[in-house]
Amino acid sequence: MTTGEMILSNPRINALNKTSLGTAALLAGIGLLIMVIAAPFAELYVFPRLIVAGNAAQTVKNILENRSLFTYALFAYLITFICDVLVAWALYIFLKPVDENFSLLTALFRWVYSAIALVALLHLVTVSDLLNPSHPVSGLQPDAMYAQVMLSIDLFTSHWYFGLIFFAIHLGLIGYLVIRSTYVPKILGVLLIIAGLGYLLNALKPFFFADSNLKFAEYTYYGELIFMLWLLVKGSRIQQPD
Repeated sequence: MTTGEMILSNPRINALNKTSLGTAALLAGIGLLIMVIAAPFAELYVFPRLIVAGNAAQTVKNILENRSLFTYALFAYLITFICDVLVAWALYIFLKPVDENFSLLTALFRWVYSAIALVALLHLVTVSDLLNPSHPVSGLQPDAMYAQVMLSIDLFTSHWYFGLIFFAIHLGLIGYLVIRSTYVPKILGVLLIIAGLGYLLNALKPFFFADSNLKFAEYTYYGELIFMLWLLVKGSRIQQPD
């Protein structure tokens, strides 16, 4: 065995190279905190100001007059979905002592959601291209361009919301692992499962009860926020379980 192989096989060196539970919890908490800031900025502040349902001409006018704001929203979504990838990995590390294979499966569901969300985001890039005077497609007739802009916005929303099915399953599985763990309060697992059910109902609403105006996740997402605070305050100081 070479010296390099002996170093790599040393248990002490391997232990140092591993990400601790406290570090994983901190990274997950920071990622969730960034998402809590970025996603509402785009979804609850920018989009309601710019997008007028059923009025393509006014929507295009609003975006053109606030192009920078629209771009900020696009990148806020991008940061959010990138953070989803980081959080999925960090929570996999954090809950790996409970059940390594199941924790990996849980992370995979969030990674699938992130991939769907990032692909959906390309529809907003299309909107930016359509409204860019230097882009070839800007020569479309106004009515055709307005219709394409609204279609792209609708496709982003519908595709992203469909991806929330995978995100909802992820939250439910995270909740299950938290309940099984010995180092996280079980009540957090219950709250995460409830939050997952809220997102699942939101994602399925267009398919099964489209006439309903109730946004279930608005009443259940608090479990995520409480879990985020616990990760930042308590989880970051947790010791490795035996």
